[in-house]
Amino acid sequence: MTFSLKRVNAILLKDWKDLLKNSYILFTLAFPLIFAVMIGKLGLDGAFTTFPINFSLVISGCFVQAAMVAEEKEKNTLRGLLLSPASTLEVLIGKSALSAIITIIVIIASVFLSGYQPPSILIFSLNVLLCLIIYITVGTLLGLLSRTVMETTIIGMPVLMIFGTGSLLKGLVDNKIFSKIISFLPNEQFEEILLELSKNGGLKDVINNLLILVVWVVIMLLITFYTYGKRRFDK
Repeated sequence: MTFSLKRVNAILLKDWKDLLKNSYILFTLAFPLIFAVMIGKLGLDGAFTTFPINFSLVISGCFVQAAMVAEEKEKNTLRGLLLSPASTLEVLIGKSALSAIITIIVIIASVFLSGYQPPSILIFSLNVLLCLIIYITVGTLLGLLSRTVMETTIIGMPVLMIFGTGSLLKGLVDNKIFSKIISFLPNEQFEEILLELSKNGGLKDVINNLLILVVWVVIMLLITFYTYGKRRFDK
C-alpha cells in the first residue's frame, strides 16, 4: 500500500473539526501563553524565558495529542480508524499533524510574548523539532493507553511532573543516580542546548545533546508503532 496524503489530510481535517468543539483542549492551550505573558510583563530573563517554550511542548504537544487520541477511544471511533485502509504511518502522521501545527503556533506565540530571542534560529528549530516528535509520540502513547480524555490527565500527571519540572525535582532530591537519570530527559537536553546557545555556543557544543534527542526520537517512535499495532488487533 502506497502512502496517501489524501488519507492523512482526511484524518487531519476530522481532528480539526473535533478540536473546535472541544473546550477542554482549547482551554489547555491557553496555559503556556498565560505564562509567556506573565514572564514578558515581569521582564524576567534567563531560564524563565525558555520555560513557556518547554511548557508548550508538554501541554500542546503531549497533552493535546493524548486528549485527541483518547477522545477517539471514548467515542468508539478509534477502532474504525485502526481497522481502516489507512496504514500505521498514515494514521500516526494524520493524528499527529494537528498537534504539531498547534504546538508550533503556541511556541511562536510564547517566544514573542515572553520576549525570548533564540541565539541560533537553525539549531533552536532543530531542537524544537526533535522535542516535538518526542512529546507527540509520548502523547500518542498516553492516548492509546487511556480509556477516556479525563484519564489522560491522571496518567499524564507524572509526565507533566517529570518533563515539565524535572530540573526542579533534580534540585530537590539529593540522589546522584536520580539526578543522572533526570539529566538525560528530553526537557533537560532541550534546556542545556538553549543554555549553550545563550553562551554563543555552536553546533559542536550541543551535538551530544542533539544525539541524545535523536535516540529518544527513535525509541519513542518504535514504542508508539508497537503499541499502535497491539491496539489495532486487541479486542
